[in-house]
Amino acid sequence: MEFNKNRYNEMHYKRCGNSGLKLPRISLGLWHNFGGVDEYNNAREMIWQAFDLGITHFDLANNYGPPVGSAEKTFGNILKSTLASHRDEIVISTKAGHLMWDGPYGDGGSRKYLISSLDQSLSRMGLDYVDIYYHHRPDNFTPIEESMYALSTLVKQGKALYVGLSKYDEKELDVALPILKELKTPCIIHQARYSMIDRGLEENLFSRIEKEQMGCITFSPLAKGLLTNKYLTGIPSNSRAADKNSPFLTEADITEQRQVAFNQLNSIAIGRGQSLARMALAWQLQKDVITSVLIGASRASQIVDCVGALENTAFNNDEIKEIDKICFNIMG
Repeated sequence: MEFNKNRYNEMHYKRCGNSGLKLPRISLGLWHNFGGVDEYNNAREMIWQAFDLGITHFDLANNYGPPVGSAEKTFGNILKSTLASHRDEIVISTKAGHLMWDGPYGDGGSRKYLISSLDQSLSRMGLDYVDIYYHHRPDNFTPIEESMYALSTLVKQGKALYVGLSKYDEKELDVALPILKELKTPCIIHQARYSMIDRGLEENLFSRIEKEQMGCITFSPLAKGLLTNKYLTGIPSNSRAADKNSPFLTEADITEQRQVAFNQLNSIAIGRGQSLARMALAWQLQKDVITSVLIGASRASQIVDCVGALENTAFNNDEIKEIDKICFNIMG
């Protein structure tokens, strides 16, 4: 497979906190559409397209699929068959913290679970190490100290190069970060949900992340598809919101009031020469605290469209004020 020789000049990269690691401003998440139930050739095409555009960071978790674990197997097969010679150009992250296997040891944050899970992930992907290993979520039944010691052990064993935390709130970071520093295994990145209409990070976490000089990577930047042109005129029959069994979006999420607001945002995007999705990504990329934005995709063309957000990440004050006004009305 021949890749674009200019891909690293065309993608933008940013240092992850005060570490030496740089991440692409846009990273690819494999939460959906890379599992064992999905079309392998489509998954391979998306990963090829991402790498061809200079996206060097691929984000996974032990339970991504379905079935659980299958996204890591898919990625491992693609890596082995076509990208093995590029391993040192790629950042691979995975996570553990959600339910993965039956019994009392397949969930949470215990030392047994975190270490066993990474061993399984490495086996599924055919790797000796991952670049970033996250605790996927805090576990109220396991002391944070135990989880942090496990993460540090894995770095010292050479099974992970860096440590990350996901979905930790400020109080949980107060406990976790000093422990990792004491163990000489500092957390270099925090991962959390964030979008124009989901701004929980802005209350305290952004300032904490900046103070600690960590990187920040956000997921669900398009709010499960709400910040795209998909729902501007209604609910398409093939959309998530139309699927009665979808756990992600329902018809109730797309009220008439929200639809008006999404069209208002789309008008601002058109004025900027962007699609709504590109503007939603660009809006995040103009924030200094954000290192990288995680996108999902169901086809390669969507990845191309998302990377186009890098062409214009500057916003004037009037645009910011109008976006904030519309989005705060959506959030209530």
